[in-house]
Amino acid sequence: MYHAVGHRPAAAAYGLSVSPGAFRAQMEILAGRGFTPLTTAALGEGWRCGRPLPSRPVLITFDDGYEGVHRHALPVLAEHGFAATVFVSTGWLRGAYDEGGAPDTMLDWGQVRELAAAGVEIGGHSHTHPQLDQLDDARLRAETVRCREIIAGELGGRPASFAYPYGYSSRRVRQAVRAAGFAQSLAVGNALAHRRQGPYALERMTVRRSTGTAEFARLVEGRAVARTFAVDRTLTKGFAVVRGVRRARRRFGGSVASSGGASGASSGGASGASSGGASGPA
Repeated sequence: MYHAVGHRPAAAAYGLSVSPGAFRAQMEILAGRGFTPLTTAALGEGWRCGRPLPSRPVLITFDDGYEGVHRHALPVLAEHGFAATVFVSTGWLRGAYDEGGAPDTMLDWGQVRELAAAGVEIGGHSHTHPQLDQLDDARLRAETVRCREIIAGELGGRPASFAYPYGYSSRRVRQAVRAAGFAQSLAVGNALAHRRQGPYALERMTVRRSTGTAEFARLVEGRAVARTFAVDRTLTKGFAVVRGVRRARRRFGGSVASSGGASGASSGGASGASSGGASGPA
């Protein structure tokens, strides 16, 4: 899972960004090793219908909707004929629905339409990028439904796929995403995606500024995944406890020493070139 692609991203986006040169090298690794990128919708439909997947399937996903995806990533994807999915937070994109608060320069709707016309799947990533598992039912519904309605209105077709901001979800969040009309959703997880995870908790792996070429090659082959993301997984468990306590306090209106879980800061692909995490906009 990717976020920003750029030479000099803003400080808030830097850690989860990649340089244009690194992105090109990573796509060359996928091409050279015979991977077949799919959209998230194609993967979900294939698994639902029991259709065989192509050889060495992989998801290339981008969260949030940074402008550099259009400027730097799209030409490289086009060179290789690679499918990809961009998950947009509609209230962060430049244009009529901009709510402010975006961490860097984001796509505008003309660029989103150009991405879609080039075959890139456009998915939902909420409207204002909150931690969805911390919202009450009304705002949770508003974040998912408004996101889907805006994308449908701008592109002329309803988005099929969703990615949880920060990777955080819970059973209630997953039910809300399904009720909003999305057919599948991605978390972070920092693991390979498997059918047994279910269509609303598919995992991805994070690609960061610090991800070297050799590490990327190991990860897409499924090697040393647990060791690479050991710290991330420990932090995810801690964040889950903290978020559970916060939810319990809001629900019961007091000091409740209780913990509850979300599905964590989790990301992944079919063999996933995918990036996200709990430490920044995801």
